Amino acid sequence: MDIASLGGELLGQIPLGDIVLYLTPFNLFMFAAVLIFTLLIAISRTETQVETEFGTLGNRRVEVDRAEFRIRRFLAVVCGLATAGAMITGDLFNFTLFVALIGIVNIGIVAAVRQVEVLDAAFQYGLIAMMASLPLFGGAALVLGSSGTLSLLELSRMGGNPMMIFATLLILMGVVGETGVAPFYATKAEMFRTPGSPFILIIHLSSLLVIVRAIEVLLIAGL
Repeated sequence: MDIASLGGELLGQIPLGDIVLYLTPFNLFMFAAVLIFTLLIAISRTETQVETEFGTLGNRRVEVDRAEFRIRRFLAVVCGLATAGAMITGDLFNFTLFVALIGIVNIGIVAAVRQVEVLDAAFQYGLIAMMASLPLFGGAALVLGSSGTLSLLELSRMGGNPMMIFATLLILMGVVGETGVAPFYATKAEMFRTPGSPFILIIHLSSLLVIVRAIEVLLIAGL
């Protein structure tokens, strides 16, 4: 499928050796949105979470200490930059690398939390993310084997075939597992109850934008 029919007029390309970034109004909007949100995370401080204690009428304040704050802010910024890269990359393999990096740092954002249920949820999400890497990179390998290229600009000029459609379905399965959306959302739901907003919000934003971008990429490669 033509790139312009999905993201609007092709505004330009940024060749970085074998890595080629392309710019359309659709991609630029998502790229700018992620960068703005990442900047807000970099300069913001976390809020204090208040939890009701079971069996009593008291409340318990949950705060993020300085060491944990620095680690989680760094990983949240990395997640934002990886999401921004996934928005404008014109190479299918680099897109899968950015998605895999997002899955890794999402685990790290909550891994510093000293709560058993949160760590258990992060562990289960990590298992799903590791298993999802097989169809994610396997689908990209099938695209390369059946078309001879991983460039989205070149793939948009080719017609789809059954092998390409199967490969894009594998990539979609991998993206769903890495970002933890339905039906794998249950493994990540407990992670969102952790203290540390807005660090947790970047997990939501990255999942949403990566899925939208993945649909565009798969339409380009498969049709």
